[in-house]
Amino acid sequence: MCGGNPAAFGDLILCAAAARRPWRPPPVSGCFRAMQCYCFRIADNGSQLEGIMRTTAVALAGVLLLGAADHLAAAEVTDLFERAPWSLSLGVGEIKYEGDEQVDDGPFIYLRLGYDFSPRWTFEADLNFMPDLPAREFDDPRREPLSDDARAVRIGLDVLFHLRTIKNLRFDPYISGGIGGIWYDEKLEDGRADYMIIGGAGLFYHFNDEWAMRGDVRFVAAGPDTEANALISAGVNWRWGARIGPDYGLLPGELDSDNDGLLDSQEEELGTDPYDPDSDDDGLSDGEEINTHRTDPLNPDTDLDALLDGAEVLTYRTDPLQRDTDGGGVGDGHEVIEDATDPLDPSDDLQLYTLNMEFDYDKADIRPEYFDKLDVVVKVLQRDPEATARIEGHADKRPTSDREYNLRLSERRSKAVYDYFVNVGGIDPERLTYVGYGFDRPVAPNDTEENMQKNSRVEIYIRPGSQQPETAAADAEGMPVK
Repeated sequence: MCGGNPAAFGDLILCAAAARRPWRPPPVSGCFRAMQCYCFRIADNGSQLEGIMRTTAVALAGVLLLGAADHLAAAEVTDLFERAPWSLSLGVGEIKYEGDEQVDDGPFIYLRLGYDFSPRWTFEADLNFMPDLPAREFDDPRREPLSDDARAVRIGLDVLFHLRTIKNLRFDPYISGGIGGIWYDEKLEDGRADYMIIGGAGLFYHFNDEWAMRGDVRFVAAGPDTEANALISAGVNWRWGARIGPDYGLLPGELDSDNDGLLDSQEEELGTDPYDPDSDDDGLSDGEEINTHRTDPLNPDTDLDALLDGAEVLTYRTDPLQRDTDGGGVGDGHEVIEDATDPLDPSDDLQLYTLNMEFDYDKADIRPEYFDKLDVVVKVLQRDPEATARIEGHADKRPTSDREYNLRLSERRSKAVYDYFVNVGGIDPERLTYVGYGFDRPVAPNDTEENMQKNSRVEIYIRPGSQQPETAAADAEGMPVK
């Protein structure tokens, strides 16, 4: 067909060179003509040609599918890929042979030069050196083994399609495909040369914009037997120029890798993740939290009201810096999650009694000094026979605290208050409920003894008879998962 004319491979190179920002799929006819000529170049008979053509068809279909998916990357282009598109990888690996090759599995070292056309697409030139390919021993006496171990050099041109998401740019999986050739020294059939089709997958892990680790597995169909040899490798990747600003006036690190409105250098100072636009997963980007709402980008619930900052801003329109936005006495989260009241209307807030009660270690017995405070609540419930009460036990959190233990202990203590109301106050148990939250719902950071005392508490929420809801269903949206 093409008679070994190198113009066929020139067509394939032109296909690669056709890509420009914004990337467009290369001319399919030219690519197919090049691949078709390649197939006839390495085939010696009909059956070999059929196998090669199947491999070629799969590779071509993959290229076309990847081209169709390129529009996904358009919204994620950052100045990093415009300013520092070149990268260099150095690593080691092993080639694993299948079939009746005269050599056996052996190590290799590689050097790869990459160029990012976009955040999704990378072209990569690959140079491998295989210094020691052991001669294979054959059971068949008709197969003569090599007299000595062999060496080889492989060259490849690959296209990488990145599957990373804007949510986590550190993990950067990719799939790859390409062409290449491998040349053995004179020990193997007087210096055998095979062309190959390459396909595989891999993963980058980015420590920062400049440095990454990588590992991949590539399968190669080499020579007329088309058997799938495997290349397994791992290495380091360095992006040249990634730590240099777009002009000489900028300092190193003037990047916003995750497009959250904060420079990477700012995120390093704050302790947020420069590769994750929402470090605390509260529904607000780190930049929105710092620049707009003044919330804590490392705490999903800045005001400790049991609503995520994002839920307060985007759903309930409450203040993520105020535990009780309407000033009615009950926290926003309790109004939304437990009470089904309006966190922007103080008139419908329940009556809240907070008792900072101390208990003996690992005990739930109420000390006599708290009886008077509990009797006040009993009188409120006796004056309104239709009123109901919810008793909640809470604990502080210390370095040695165990969550499950504190959940059980706080429930026992809320049950002790429940029993007091029933057995001493004569309140109908049908009007009461109790629950223990352990240290899951603090009202203050557990950073001082004073704050921990605030968190070790019993809260009693009374709903007057006039406010009894038609349904007890509460909207739990925005409740952080513990």
